[in-house]
Amino acid sequence: MALKVHGSFRSPAVLRVVACLKEKELDYEFVNVNMQTGDHKQPQFLALNPFGQVPAFEDGDLKLFESRAITQYIAHTYVDKGTQLIVPDHKKMAIMSTWMEVEAQKFDPAATKLGFEIVIKPMRGLTTDDAVVAQYEEQLGKILDVYEARLKESKYLGGDCFTLVDLHHIPLINYLMATRVKALFDARPTVSAWVADILARPAWSKVQELLEQK
Repeated sequence: MALKVHGSFRSPAVLRVVACLKEKELDYEFVNVNMQTGDHKQPQFLALNPFGQVPAFEDGDLKLFESRAITQYIAHTYVDKGTQLIVPDHKKMAIMSTWMEVEAQKFDPAATKLGFEIVIKPMRGLTTDDAVVAQYEEQLGKILDVYEARLKESKYLGGDCFTLVDLHHIPLINYLMATRVKALFDARPTVSAWVADILARPAWSKVQELLEQK
């Protein structure tokens, strides 16, 4: 099998790649990386991702890392398979790329920080910093205000159809729906409807099935 994903199902970045493969209806091999035992810092894995982070990806002799680069490669290379996650029009693609940057540079840092404070810290026996939570809830709220306005103009963030922009949000949003942060999404009706839409994707349901098996 040419396509290989190296990673852990605990990682939202890995799930981003797996969701993309499910949308494209592509077969792949999943190579589990045990991060608790430090597999991601071993020479064999560092040859795939020199930063020692998951995921890593292989398509034949091509080796990639960084989840969003991987999903873009998959969407462009296998454009004739499954869901069309990119748009052919250059202007529409530029708009889509803008919102992909928004997800990576604005949404992801705030959402990740909240997940760490609210979920990961308690799991590790650490104390949640309420001041940090308040700071990032305010920050995420402002981002979602922009999303609310955008989604009143188009059905999805990148345009009128589901694209990589929306897909890139799914793992972290799914994660946050089980926390108090869900209220930030619920308070914005258009954002809330968008969340319900993207989380109901058949491809994401298949990812969820994989998670239940782990």
